[in-house]
Amino acid sequence: MVGLRRSIYKSPAQLRAMMEPGLITAAALAAVREHIAPGVATDELDRVASEVITARGAVSNFQLVRGYRHTICASVNEQVVHGIPSERVLQPGDIISVDAGAQYRGWNGDSAFSVVLPDPDRPEIVAERERLSQVTEGSLWAGIAALSRATHLGEVGAAVQEHVEANAPEGGYGILREYVGHGIGRKMHESPSVFNYRTPDRGAEVRPGLVVAIEPMVVAGSDATFVEDDGWTVSTVDGTAGSHWEHSVAVHDDGIWVLTAPDGGAAGLEPFGVTPVRMR
Repeated sequence: MVGLRRSIYKSPAQLRAMMEPGLITAAALAAVREHIAPGVATDELDRVASEVITARGAVSNFQLVRGYRHTICASVNEQVVHGIPSERVLQPGDIISVDAGAQYRGWNGDSAFSVVLPDPDRPEIVAERERLSQVTEGSLWAGIAALSRATHLGEVGAAVQEHVEANAPEGGYGILREYVGHGIGRKMHESPSVFNYRTPDRGAEVRPGLVVAIEPMVVAGSDATFVEDDGWTVSTVDGTAGSHWEHSVAVHDDGIWVLTAPDGGAAGLEPFGVTPVRMR
């Protein structure tokens, strides 16, 4: 007997069910952001996120990934994604990317942000890393804006790459190729893949019911990476800093809604002339 394949498109009721896990994810990351400071260990940030998620009646979907027992990924400096929380203490001038997700009543949210810690002794390093983070975040919103008017998912990756290329300093930035965004729903990682760069493939059709996690991963130097000995942490080969931003976004009958942003993405989309529409 051939197994049944689940459609990548959700019903209106299923889309509405994804709003709460998105908001729980957003709340956990907001709490983590408030605690980021020099002298704070990344495993303390993990505890903060865990408390928020469990208090809201949800579970960490990261802990549902086989072999991973933490609530967040905390990637510092040359670590781009999948960094494991530990006793590592944050230092002035560090750039940290935090990724988290919540599962609530069988539905998932997934989001990430980057932040640079101030360092009055190294303003040039802070400025370089802040620009990297700003360009990466901007490319995320450019991708989401493209989704609002796209016919196929490949247009999102093209928009992400175009934004990075247009705003990177001389010498350019690298966009990770081996790690991409994804569909999200009953599982944290579902089809289809969401590339952060142009591809010959037009990708899945964009129509109501599509829910994707768009997550550009951008580095200050070469896009070559390796997985560290812990089996999880993805770091740059050349030691340059990385930034990771992500949101889960739903396409519905009336427009788009960013599930992991409390305002549905209104502030981030405003510069692109896009207004998100709350799902009915």
